[in-house]
Amino acid sequence: MDYKLIKFEIKESVAKIILNRPDVLNSFNRAMSMELHHALDYCVLEKTIRALFLSGEGRAFCAGQDLEEAISPDSKIETIVRETYNPTIMKIRTIEKPVVCAVNGVAAGAGANIAFACDITVAGERASFIQSFANIGLIPDSGGTYFLPRLAGFQRASALTMLGEKISAQQACDYGLIWKVFKDDAMVGEAFSIAKKLASMPTKGIGLTKRLLNQGLLNNLESQLSMEEKLQKEAGNSLDYKEGVNAFLEKRKPVFKGE
Repeated sequence: MDYKLIKFEIKESVAKIILNRPDVLNSFNRAMSMELHHALDYCVLEKTIRALFLSGEGRAFCAGQDLEEAISPDSKIETIVRETYNPTIMKIRTIEKPVVCAVNGVAAGAGANIAFACDITVAGERASFIQSFANIGLIPDSGGTYFLPRLAGFQRASALTMLGEKISAQQACDYGLIWKVFKDDAMVGEAFSIAKKLASMPTKGIGLTKRLLNQGLLNNLESQLSMEEKLQKEAGNSLDYKEGVNAFLEKRKPVFKGE
C-alpha cells in the first residue's frame, strides 16, 4: 500500500510507524486510521517484523480526532469510534509482538489513550498528556475508561478524565501511565533502542506474555494460573527456549529467531 498519512519502514526487524499529519498535530481522520490499520495488519502477518515502533511526525504525537471531520454532516461520532479507534486499540493489544510508543509531544484525547494502550511507552521531557474529551462534552474513548483506572488508579483516572487537565510526561510516568521519560533530543533514539532490543529477544515468548497480560485483566487467579501453565508449555516447545538454554549451557550469547 502506498501510504500518504503515515510513514512505514522496516528497520532491524522493527516496523517503524510514524503518524504523518504534522500540520494538524497528527490528529486522526478516517484516511489516516485506515492506513494505520493496514500497517498493523501487515505487521501481524510479516514474520520478519518482531517489534513495532509508533511515534508522530513533527511536534506532536497525536492530538486525537480531527474535529473538522467529526462535525461534518456525513460523520457520526459513534461511527468514528467504532471504525477508527476501537480497531486501533484492539490491533495494538492483540498483535503478539511488542509495541513501543515514543511520545514526542502533545498526546491528547484518543492520542493519549492510544499511547497508554501500547506495551512500552516512553516520552520526551516536553511531552504532555490530556484527556481532552470532557472539555468538549465527550467521554473518553480508545480504551481510556479501561486502561486509566488499571494504570493510574480510580481516583487519578476520575480526575484526569473529568477535569481534563494537562499533565506532564514526568507526571504520567509517576502515575504509572508510561514507562520512562527521556531528554527530548534523545527520546526517539532511546525508544527505538528499546524496540530493537525487543526484536532481538525471544519474541515468541514475549507474544505469549502479552496474551497473558491481556487476559490477566479479566481472569481470576485460578484461571490465570491455568493459562500460565498452558502457555508455558507452548513457550517451552519453542525454538527460542531451546536456543536460550543451549546458549546458557554453552556460555555464549543466544541468537533468538522469534520461533
